[in-house]
Amino acid sequence: MDALAHTFALDHPTAPGHFPGNSIIPGALLLSETLRLIEQSLGLDFAQGQPVSAKFLHPVRPGETVSIEFSELTAGSLKFTCTVGAISVLTGTVTRESV
Repeated sequence: MDALAHTFALDHPTAPGHFPGNSIIPGALLLSETLRLIEQSLGLDFAQGQPVSAKFLHPVRPGETVSIEFSELTAGSLKFTCTVGAISVLTGTVTRESV
């Protein structure tokens, strides 16, 4: 299993509107950043629209560091888990298209 980390800035521009007075990082951004970091780590390019399954388990707040663990599930399919400390915040899979 490989591991990465990403910290969302305290002043991330998406946070204040999501939700005013109780800022969180939008789930779409969390998923997008997770996939982007995995792509960079493996030298891959997930095509837009590839099959992705994701389950959001807990909100991520600005300033928090997300730990991303990922591994190959089957040929062409990766599973990933994101945590903040000991709290799971996102789990899922992504399937790469055959070339």
